[in-house]
Amino acid sequence: MKELFRSNDAVLLSFVEALLNDAGIAHVIVDGNMSIVEGSLGILPRRMLVSVDGWNQALRILKEAELGHVTGHG
Repeated sequence: MKELFRSNDAVLLSFVEALLNDAGIAHVIVDGNMSIVEGSLGILPRRMLVSVDGWNQALRILKEAELGHVTGHG
């Protein structure tokens, strides 16, 4: 797995997750339980990880959705 991006924006994470699901790209959101540590303030970002095999396709999907800026790769 490779980090695609990190964010504390739940809507963005959910949207990207839907895009990756539709494309059949294996992914996982990690650090979601850190809200217990931080007191549910939403300060600590969650990371979106994708499979190495789906990396290029995931980048392409984000660029097509005009979200290439969230990855730092375009």
